[in-house]
Amino acid sequence: MRAALGLGWRLLRAGGRKGLLGAALTALAVTVSTALLLFAVSANLAFEGRGDREAWRNPVPAQGRAVAVQSVRVDYVRDERITVVELAALEPGAPPPPGLDRFPAPGEVWLSPALAELARRLPADQLAGRFAGGRGGTVGDEALVHPGELVAVRGWAPDSPVLAGKGTDEPRGEVAPTRISDFTGEPTPDAQGYRILALIASVLMAVPLLVFGGAAARLTVARRDQRLAALRLVGATPGQVVAMTAAEAVITAFAGAVAGTLLYVLLIPPLTGIEIAGGSWFAADLWPGVPYTLAVLAAVPLLVGLSAVVGLRRVVVGPLGVAKRETPPGMRFVRVAVLLAVLAVVPTLSVGSGGGMIAVVLGLAFLSINLAGPWVVGLIGRITAGTARGPARLLAGRRLVDDPRAAWRTVSGVALTGFVAGFVVLLNPSADLLGEADASRLRLSVPAARADAVAAGARERLTAAGVRAGTEITGEGGEKVLVVALGGGRAAAPGKSGKGEKADTPVDALVDAPVDARVDAALVDRARTALDGLVPGRRATSTADDDRFGHVLIGDIGTGTIVVLTVSFLVAVVSAGITAVSSVLDRRQTYALLRLAGTPLQVLDRARRAETLIPLAVMGGGSIAVGLFCALPFAITGLDAGGLATLLACVLLGFAGVVGAGAASAPVLRSVTENPAPRPD
Repeated sequence: MRAALGLGWRLLRAGGRKGLLGAALTALAVTVSTALLLFAVSANLAFEGRGDREAWRNPVPAQGRAVAVQSVRVDYVRDERITVVELAALEPGAPPPPGLDRFPAPGEVWLSPALAELARRLPADQLAGRFAGGRGGTVGDEALVHPGELVAVRGWAPDSPVLAGKGTDEPRGEVAPTRISDFTGEPTPDAQGYRILALIASVLMAVPLLVFGGAAARLTVARRDQRLAALRLVGATPGQVVAMTAAEAVITAFAGAVAGTLLYVLLIPPLTGIEIAGGSWFAADLWPGVPYTLAVLAAVPLLVGLSAVVGLRRVVVGPLGVAKRETPPGMRFVRVAVLLAVLAVVPTLSVGSGGGMIAVVLGLAFLSINLAGPWVVGLIGRITAGTARGPARLLAGRRLVDDPRAAWRTVSGVALTGFVAGFVVLLNPSADLLGEADASRLRLSVPAARADAVAAGARERLTAAGVRAGTEITGEGGEKVLVVALGGGRAAAPGKSGKGEKADTPVDALVDAPVDARVDAALVDRARTALDGLVPGRRATSTADDDRFGHVLIGDIGTGTIVVLTVSFLVAVVSAGITAVSSVLDRRQTYALLRLAGTPLQVLDRARRAETLIPLAVMGGGSIAVGLFCALPFAITGLDAGGLATLLACVLLGFAGVVGAGAASAPVLRSVTENPAPRPD
């Protein structure tokens, strides 16, 4: 193996300026692939890390001896969510929760850095008044989902009314008082949902990267095959040819993988600013760790080396045919049959199929498109050559027929991006899906026996806080709801029946005047603060609060779509540019002979563009259609105007990227045809 590495390194250095340029293109392709692959892996691990840090707030009931009681409530300020964890120790020496140096004492409040800063910045009657008591310290990063998360941890006595509730149907994100033996907890349903979405996004990013990385080994393949075929004809054994090829590919790919790792490290700081699930990221979240980094550093060169070796069958078995530049045998329809078989499985999927199954099917669809692509390109070439009415289209068609694999490598990045675009546009709901909720009416659950007293206390507190509002008691049974309408109206006379209330129920209602739903955020926060603690363990919320998670999720899906499409387009454009230059280098002798025969450079340039744009139009459209089909089982809404605009933008960007990449390779074409005299390769 040492001899093979040495010979491979010598051949790499002895390849001349054009050979070194080909090796540099391969290294650049691997650099981009490695950096983006590390990002895809890190994104998946980052959501897992977030779920682990949040798990302590989703307690598991104690099976044996309990050491503490824990409940979780959700509050809001300035439309931002505050997670409030209520704790009481059941015995001395109870272990502290994550992020705290010790267990909070009764009456003690610990705030996260962002919440403490916000409490200092806002007037006390809008936020700080909700967290009266001694300050115990700061909640550490190991207990926070993201750096700007608003979290409060409060200590109580075990017999506090705050921890006496038995809630059975808690709102999203809240947990009824639970006796616990530790703070292990388990991932929340929301965290698990985000992990599934992250897994799907990782597949949408990683599979094209792996395809691109494997294709990097086939750059300047024609020149390499000619050189290796000559070595076979002078006596090199198949094993020596395979070893030299693998060594050359691995050396180049390893250099690119190291450069890609360094590039990703430089990208981590700006990537932490991408806001998902309510906040940005800790830098440690986006670092995959040494084991995963080493795995990528080993896997990428191995993939490139394996891809290079797989393409050696003709060199090893028939070196004379390679040396004579014979057209390889055509590909079989079984490539398309594999794609059709994978698509037949798609209608059996649903949202409940599980993230793993969905990711597997998407990965297989990606690979099947990549497998069927060269066969379709060959068919397009035969049609193009048969219908050609000029030399440029004829040359383009014959080129597609002669080497459909090379032509597919030029457009595969954009075609796979079309699949991604078609898939994500149906999963990207409009921001108008949930409508505009009312933030001006706060609701507070109250025991029926205390409804009148709570309503009176609410009016007193609101008046003292300078908040103009009316109150109304609604509901039946043991639990009623106090509705506080902010910003307008007048209170009904005592003893009169209010809206939504039976005539025999005591009523304090605001019912006669409309309420402006666009009340000032400061007014809402003052009302929340005034009502805090009125009913132990309960907080005032609005219908806007109920819809807040849906709005965040819709925004996150949009952000994820932008990230996935950005990665896909970056891969597509880089792939198109590198493979276009590589294709010119591969065929420089053919181009030189055509120029020597009198073919104008403009005709060669038009033929080169046609052999890219014609299959791109067909395969790009087909890939978008396949993506739309794969998304149908999970579609949230139909293809609305926003989704159609996104799809159109993807098509335009894809074509513009390929055209730009082709234009970038035009100087290389001029360079290789400047001296058309044939020379030994």
